[in-house]
Amino acid sequence: VQLVESGGGLVQPGGSLRLSCATSGFTFSSAPMRWYRQAPGKEREWVAMITSAGGTTYYADSMKGRLTISRDNAKNMVYLQMNNLKPEDTAVYYCNAILLPANYWGQGTQVTVSS
Repeated sequence: VQLVESGGGLVQPGGSLRLSCATSGFTFSSAPMRWYRQAPGKEREWVAMITSAGGTTYYADSMKGRLTISRDNAKNMVYLQMNNLKPEDTAVYYCNAILLPANYWGQGTQVTVSS
């Protein structure tokens, strides 16, 4: 199983980024997918989830209204569109797949929001 995030970078407050997660090694279309983030000195926190078929999405209150999670089951990809970014959104963002009994993570992609 591999999860590879990309799309992070430096963005000004109010800006947008689209994160991508390329997956392989499992039946992607059967797996709910999640994004988490970890800010410096803080615990990793969940930010968004999408069901296997993509019909239902969930968001953390801290970012609700500014995020859109989506997936392309034909390409084994999951995305996170982030808008109106704030300095407190600075973190490493991780893609996650729970394939019981294992829990898989990518290496993360750094998002820095700063002027």
